[in-house]
Amino acid sequence: MRNVLISGAGVAGSALAHWLRRHGFSVTVVERAPGPRKGGQAVDVRGVALDVVDRMGLGERVRAARTRMRGMSMLDGDGTELFRSEEHVLSSGRLAGEDVELLREDLVAMLHDVTGDRVEHVFGDWITALRQQEHGVEVELAHGGFRTVDLVIGADGAHSAVRRLAFGPEKRFGTHLGQYLAIFPTANFLDLDDWQVWFQDAASGAGGAVYPVRDNTELRVTLGFTSEPVAYDHRDTAQQKRIMAERLAGVGWHVPTLLERMADAPDFYFDSMTQIHLDRWATGRVALVGDAGYCASALSGQGTSLALVGAYVLADELGRAGDDHTAAFEAYERRMRPFVALNQALATENPAGPPAEESVERAKRAITLDA
Repeated sequence: MRNVLISGAGVAGSALAHWLRRHGFSVTVVERAPGPRKGGQAVDVRGVALDVVDRMGLGERVRAARTRMRGMSMLDGDGTELFRSEEHVLSSGRLAGEDVELLREDLVAMLHDVTGDRVEHVFGDWITALRQQEHGVEVELAHGGFRTVDLVIGADGAHSAVRRLAFGPEKRFGTHLGQYLAIFPTANFLDLDDWQVWFQDAASGAGGAVYPVRDNTELRVTLGFTSEPVAYDHRDTAQQKRIMAERLAGVGWHVPTLLERMADAPDFYFDSMTQIHLDRWATGRVALVGDAGYCASALSGQGTSLALVGAYVLADELGRAGDDHTAAFEAYERRMRPFVALNQALATENPAGPPAEESVERAKRAITLDA
């Protein structure tokens, strides 16, 4: 039985583990976090990606977990309402559509459940070195010693360690899109009832959104600012919170309270809006999937769908290629690259707001699952 080591237990890694196991592979997933990651924003599952979750047997659960927004308001930096809509929201688009928005942590938990005991999970560890050999890859883990496997797949996000070890430093592949975002949960002190509130400060360009989840008991908060690249440590949460507090200082409405609550938030995400572009997603016995290979950024709204579809296609090609991993990786790229290009373009089509509905509709179904 061929054995594969996947770095990352997020959407791409967990979905890939499921499909590889279905194709008869022995799979180990290594994840730096102590367990499936909590927190994060609401994510969209659209078009062909919904077909993937249906084929996993998760369609009913995914749709049942969708957010229940009734609409949204847009405020200026002082809290004055500029407009409202009960037909669409900026996070997920038209409310009457078939696409599904749900919390990332809920989707990750479902994907983890569906792999069950058929996949080995190693939490609290990560890859520190890769040595490719003729018949395998020797992998060194920070705490778990050495393993030799047939293939290594990097599904470890935009700051992928596998990509750095196998392809080179991140700065060679990242394109900064001029924005930074922070996401964290807090109690619903605004008493929002299935309603999103977005705000934008014209003077500073800073802004964000709040929306209720968990039957309106909790808020997920997104704060952001525009900027040229900022130097920071992507593992230093305290530093990231300071940067966000400094950039949003002076913004009105409830932003001072949100910043106070951010300071104590246990689950916190901060990053630049960056796209990843590589000429190839595989080298030897190592390949990339999801954000590690082709991050589209949150601005595209399609990162989760790219991860789900990419995992399915990669596993499909590996399953059909037998022992010829080179042919499988080449076929994976041929199928995925046009789909990735259209979905990455959504992030840059309209820098001042979301892409056109027509563009999203075209991009989300621009691939077939059956080769």
